[in-house]
Amino acid sequence: MSLSEASVIWMDGALVPWHEARVHVLTHGLHYGTGVLEGTRVFATAEGPAVFRLADHLRRLERSARMLRIDLPYGEEELARATVDLVRANGHESCYLRHFAFLGYGAMGLDMRSSPVSTVIASWDSLAALDSGGRAIRVKTSSWQRTSPNAVPNAAKATGPYLNSVLARREATDAGYDEALLLDAEGFVSECSSENVFAVRGGVLRTPPASAGALEGITQDTVLTLARQLGVEVRVENLLRSDLYAADEVFVCGTAAGVVPVHSLDDRELPDAPGDLTKRLADLYEAAVSGAEPRYRGWLTPVGR
Repeated sequence: MSLSEASVIWMDGALVPWHEARVHVLTHGLHYGTGVLEGTRVFATAEGPAVFRLADHLRRLERSARMLRIDLPYGEEELARATVDLVRANGHESCYLRHFAFLGYGAMGLDMRSSPVSTVIASWDSLAALDSGGRAIRVKTSSWQRTSPNAVPNAAKATGPYLNSVLARREATDAGYDEALLLDAEGFVSECSSENVFAVRGGVLRTPPASAGALEGITQDTVLTLARQLGVEVRVENLLRSDLYAADEVFVCGTAAGVVPVHSLDDRELPDAPGDLTKRLADLYEAAVSGAEPRYRGWLTPVGR
């Protein structure tokens, strides 16, 4: 899907026209995947556009950079101000944001120490993470394993390891499915190519741990928080593929996707798609991101009109 271009991009401390936000072809991050990123959303609310859980996203960006030994040249407060400035400048009521820091042009080879760090924030109207037309999705278990946490730090939202997800998604979509499910080297469920996965059985909500290679998702944390406040028992624990086959409901969640029900996994249909708990969580999530539920307005950073 092509991007809906905005007017400007924030790049290294300044707002620059969209088509002038360029890098050199010998940028280190382009060749070696030395970068970290965040996908963040701005939602329309009654008081104007607001960024959802911006501070949490920026803290995770900093943690990811620290794990890769990339020194961010800007702090959380500076990036928060830059984010608000960018959304205002582009006039968005709602949009997708990409926070991105990477090693730039200055040195080639595996020694990353002398490459400068570039920092970018971009915005555009939407990102179709799952092109399902609003229906429950069909998922295929990928032949590609989730990369081991001892190969690359899966706890870091880093650019290079996303090749794992790209290959898994391509395999699934070429076979006619909407999304790919990745397993770790032990056969435990990790996550989908760009979303965390949840299973509901007997009223208990379960999701894989970070030790299975799953990113500690901010939307995942949001869903867990909402579920607990609904009085639902939640467990973060290892799951087998058969645990998903046997579930009453399965859904995935992510910043770009939101909360999306799963219709089938490996051609095994789920009893309910969407199930009752999935619908309740999806409705409460929408209320939280839109500012309609007062309990969660602390998660919103107002942009102002």
